[in-house]
Amino acid sequence: MTVVGVAALLPGAGVAPVLAASAAAGRLAAADPDGGPTLLQAVWLGLVEGLTEFLPVSSTGHLIVVQRWLGLGESPANNLFAVGIQMGAITAILVLYWRRLLAALLALRQPLAGAPNLWLQIAVAAAPAVVLGLLLNRWIDAHLFSPWVVASTMLLGGLVLLWLERSLRGRAARLEDLPAVGYRTALWIGCWQCLALLPGTSRSAATLGGALWLGLSRPAAAEFSFLVGLPILYGAAALKLWQGRALLDGPFLLPFAVGSVVAFASAIVVVRPFVAFVRRRDFTPFAWYRVAAGGLLFALCAAGWLA
Repeated sequence: MTVVGVAALLPGAGVAPVLAASAAAGRLAAADPDGGPTLLQAVWLGLVEGLTEFLPVSSTGHLIVVQRWLGLGESPANNLFAVGIQMGAITAILVLYWRRLLAALLALRQPLAGAPNLWLQIAVAAAPAVVLGLLLNRWIDAHLFSPWVVASTMLLGGLVLLWLERSLRGRAARLEDLPAVGYRTALWIGCWQCLALLPGTSRSAATLGGALWLGLSRPAAAEFSFLVGLPILYGAAALKLWQGRALLDGPFLLPFAVGSVVAFASAIVVVRPFVAFVRRRDFTPFAWYRVAAGGLLFALCAAGWLA
């Protein structure tokens, strides 16, 4: 595991260097605010996406903030980049969990009586966010991709995680692994995931919080959070790429490809150590990081340093 990978698992220690480095990158490579990032900025944004996608700290929120930090304003190209490179990060889950996913796919032909299938669990959990996402996609793009929204949801999400951890203290998990998760439970986790339609909430935090509240063990909650992201992140990225297909020309395409590859590589580094982390610890460090980051973002927005 690289030093960056370790830093990503220590809230409060790993993101500040990323933000500082991102600012440096912005000075080294001037970008067209409306035409997407430069290659160097794409590398930093891909790194931020991969390191934060599966942690309960909001990858989209971090990307929006780092984009503004780099001088990349709110525009169709920059919003498309932020959502599109999630395909790189979620592909890391396909690579890391391909054996389990393939076994579940083959089992669809000969299902075991009474045993939920992993692919059906994923489909059921993804359904609520897919429906709401299709209905609200354009409105969210137009109104919620701003540092002020991210500051609010980062802070509130941290407070909710703190409350959740206190509520769960001393309560044993009822569902130790994914085969024990019924379809009704998967659907409820999917309803929690809908909260992540608000930028800065964190899809990972929403699904992890919902899964823990419904009785999953921490490792099972983390792995289900990863896996249910497959249809959500691929679907959101595909929809955004289709809607913004006019932007997929030469100047945009190469930075987008670079950012996606970097997101994939950095996500590969984070996933396994994160599962190992949650076997030993709770999410309180991430919660306090969110509270601190939300407060800092409010201060930066109020001071006019983040437009």
